[in-house]
Amino acid sequence: MSYLITGGAGYIGAHVVRAMVQAGERVVVLDDLSTGVADRVPEGVPMVVGSTLDRALLDSTFAEYGVTDVIHLAAKKQVGESVEMPLHYYRENVHGLQTLLEAMAAGGVGRFVFSSSAAVYGMPDVDLVTEDTPCLPLSPYGETKLVGEWMARAAGKAHGISTACLRYFNVAGAAAPELADTGIFNLVPMVFEKLTDGQSPRIFGDDYPTPDGTCIRDYIHVADLADAHLAAARKLAEPGPVRDLTLNIGRGEGVSVREMVDLIAEITGYTDARAEVTARRAGDPARVVAAADRISSELGWKARHDVREMITSAWAGWLLHHPQARRDA
Repeated sequence: MSYLITGGAGYIGAHVVRAMVQAGERVVVLDDLSTGVADRVPEGVPMVVGSTLDRALLDSTFAEYGVTDVIHLAAKKQVGESVEMPLHYYRENVHGLQTLLEAMAAGGVGRFVFSSSAAVYGMPDVDLVTEDTPCLPLSPYGETKLVGEWMARAAGKAHGISTACLRYFNVAGAAAPELADTGIFNLVPMVFEKLTDGQSPRIFGDDYPTPDGTCIRDYIHVADLADAHLAAARKLAEPGPVRDLTLNIGRGEGVSVREMVDLIAEITGYTDARAEVTARRAGDPARVVAAADRISSELGWKARHDVREMITSAWAGWLLHHPQARRDA
């Protein structure tokens, strides 16, 4: 088998590439490098620079590398930006996926793992979000992920493509410092940036109906997420009928924003910092925690890393790029 991993030079994609290579799988990366970093791709792994919107490039890549399976991570993923640029997000995330699926159907590529998102659920008012929780996305980004799931399933049924749509929650950590998240879009790097700039990290609202008043989220280590992609890919490769899987990837444990900020301060040594509480952000649900039993039963997968490991590994990556930020913890 030969896997095409789109977005394989990105933060999550590079971890998936690493997991696949370490498991002995043959992979080739497709990335337009708009946010990806070429140096994240391991030596010896072929990398094609380009977009999933380029049908001719997809056809030639499938033929040259004998692609049998696709793991699709390439996407635009900033919620706020998607509100400002919805057509750009639909073009990149939906039309790009359409073009990829068309190339797969034409090339006889029969297995497809789609990196979706918990953003498809929107603001669920439940203790645990199951795969059967209604999907009501709140942003164009979430909409494109849900449309992507619909398209993948429909193409799978029409063209005999086995599909796995993986809905993952809040990703953090790094399997190695050089693979750390270099963007400032998620909670952990956002708090790192505030602390190392001598500013107070912000908590958006402390009057939610939760034990400490701050939002509760389910955090997943990126190495566990990568292992889940590997497990899904191998499940689809098993003999049998065409498969159609939809799976949450989470730990099934909630951590509040205040707990995360306090733990980050402890681990980084910035224990004198005090968080600033500001007004709620529109659309932030009080609690979003994954039900993770289905992926355990379907794939035999379970998260291995806890929140402390996520923060510690992410901090090692931050220090690699910002060595002046170090403090004695």
